[in-house]
Amino acid sequence: MIYLSAPDVGEAERTALIAAFDSGWVAPAGPAIDAFERGMADFLGEGMHAAALSSGTAALHLALQEHGVNAGDDVLVPTFTFAATAFAVTYLGARPCFIDSSPADWNIDPNILSEQLRQRAKRNDLPAAVMTVDLYGQMSDYATIVALCADFDVPLIVDAAEALGAKRDGVTAATPGACAALSFNGNKILTTAGGGMLVSKDLELVNKIRYLASQARQPVSHYEHIDIGYNYRISNLLAAIGNAQLERLPSIIRRRKQIEQRYQSALSPFGAQFRPTPNGSEPNGWLTVMTLAETGVSPAKLCEQLAAANIEARPAWKPMHQQPIFADNPVTGGAVSDAVFAHGVCLPSGSSMTDEDLERVVAATTMALK
Repeated sequence: MIYLSAPDVGEAERTALIAAFDSGWVAPAGPAIDAFERGMADFLGEGMHAAALSSGTAALHLALQEHGVNAGDDVLVPTFTFAATAFAVTYLGARPCFIDSSPADWNIDPNILSEQLRQRAKRNDLPAAVMTVDLYGQMSDYATIVALCADFDVPLIVDAAEALGAKRDGVTAATPGACAALSFNGNKILTTAGGGMLVSKDLELVNKIRYLASQARQPVSHYEHIDIGYNYRISNLLAAIGNAQLERLPSIIRRRKQIEQRYQSALSPFGAQFRPTPNGSEPNGWLTVMTLAETGVSPAKLCEQLAAANIEARPAWKPMHQQPIFADNPVTGGAVSDAVFAHGVCLPSGSSMTDEDLERVVAATTMALK
């Protein structure tokens, strides 16, 4: 079976994991966590700080909470995303208000966002926050979005779960905005099997997140609590895997980009169209996504035929405004994300794929598209 985005782990990760185990730090504390946080901050660039957590969703939850999102508030969220983005808003009793994608990059449409902020400002109903998502490893248009949020004094929280290692207009993923969330789930470009991180240039915020994620324990010998805390810290064992993965991240990104380039060259002649990449954007290649509108083949049919060949493929994200749980939430636009969902398919993109695996996928997909 060739999986969609299988973890790319090997001897380096095994060695790091065993060393952490043998050290006795089998807990949500320890030197591997400290090293992981320092390593990620260094990777992202000068002035960045990091708090390693149990998931990217936990990072989003605490980021929203610490930026003043409360019950009854609105948060502007792209509709074309995985449900965790919107779920984190609901944890605080707030309401996700969905915005369509831009045809230029499939991320949140800055023009719609701008109009929404202007309209809300006129009626004194600005959102408590704006949350962007850097979808499928490509960053949003932060040159526009950061300025918009600053103009209206609305916090910008970035869901960079899929985009670690990407760049746009010289800016590194997870560095724009007030803070960003990273995910190290099993299918992500850097995995710790499960985990996440909140990153920011605001050291005070990162320290607060680390404190809250450790059950908000006060620094005294007995258990003292003056805040509600959460059990959101990553384990030292998983952080050890993350340290090994971080050292290999540049090569992992290179391989994923090679895979996407092979798909584009092989499948474009059969009518497959690939996610648009604006000038200045450098995606990390996390998942290759193509649309089939010009091929006459449906995503369901292609996925079915690939499954018969022991190849995993999946439809593009189903927009949040189409999800039953959010049927009553407001949405602005929707046609772009609806079209990508109707015609989009994600192909196997894992960096551990061999050339033989890749050619198997190309051959099976070509046959289905002919």
